[in-house]
Amino acid sequence: MNYPITRPRRLRQNKVIREMVKEFSLDIKDLICPIFIDETIETRVPVKSMPGVERIPLKDVGEEADIIESMGIPAVILFGIPSRKDDTGSEACAPGNVIETAVKAIKKKNRDLLVITDVCLCEYTTHGHCGPLDMEKETVNNDETLDLIARVAVNHAKAGADIVAPSGMMDGMVNAIRSELDFFGYKDTILMSYAAKYASSMYGPFRDAADSGFSMFDRQTYQMDAANSDEAMREVRMDIEEGADIIMVKPALSYLDIIYRVKSEFRVPVAAYNVSGEYAMIKAAASNGWLDENKVVRETLLSMKRAGADMIITYFAKDLAKML
Repeated sequence: MNYPITRPRRLRQNKVIREMVKEFSLDIKDLICPIFIDETIETRVPVKSMPGVERIPLKDVGEEADIIESMGIPAVILFGIPSRKDDTGSEACAPGNVIETAVKAIKKKNRDLLVITDVCLCEYTTHGHCGPLDMEKETVNNDETLDLIARVAVNHAKAGADIVAPSGMMDGMVNAIRSELDFFGYKDTILMSYAAKYASSMYGPFRDAADSGFSMFDRQTYQMDAANSDEAMREVRMDIEEGADIIMVKPALSYLDIIYRVKSEFRVPVAAYNVSGEYAMIKAAASNGWLDENKVVRETLLSMKRAGADMIITYFAKDLAKML
């Protein structure tokens, strides 16, 4: 039917009908709030490139979890900044490491808060890459890294993490971690894979927050080329076959097509990472009065839900909890 018989504006004429025919919505239960835990500080330190985000000392992690849980946010993802770094990132799985300690502190007080741990070595290496380096090839040694991150995942699961999330884009990382978790009896630990993680220019502020900037080479030999879509589907398929329970796409806003393809082709739970650059751009524009921050945040995150994301990791989680 065509106009004047069909008039789409009929279903937009007032708030009540707009709400009744709404296809997608944002809900607090969709949100995952990142926490940056710094073992080297005693008081909270603001991240200059991410207004409203702080590094928190290890002693405050329980208090921070209380605040997040009280706002109705169901899940957190933890990133650790250790007091000691080396070439291989060995501190990531050392007894009593920052994330192990943080997970135990949170779970002691907040049993219902879902705790996700980022399983990567970039915060723990002196060079800032995601594993031991192959200097001749100017990249990360894939197979040496697998053993290390598998041990890290077991350490986190033993501490009480509900979900472990490998983010290094190493070939075979899901199989290595799933096998190690199962071997040590952590068959119920959920595995969220950063399956389609792109070598994006949008991660800069995160590196300030997590102290994970790299000192040599770049990450294009292991993170994905922004031009590739079919390659992402191959990565996702491999990770599902290796035992991933949840698939993540990172970044989110410039990769909505990838989120859509993953959801459409595989019908698995999908996480979108609303990354630091996306956050910082909105904050900067809002601070200059160029846009309405609350409206743009809602619209931006709703686009991720519309594309197919079931859950969203976002630095706006607390702000959104207040709005919603």
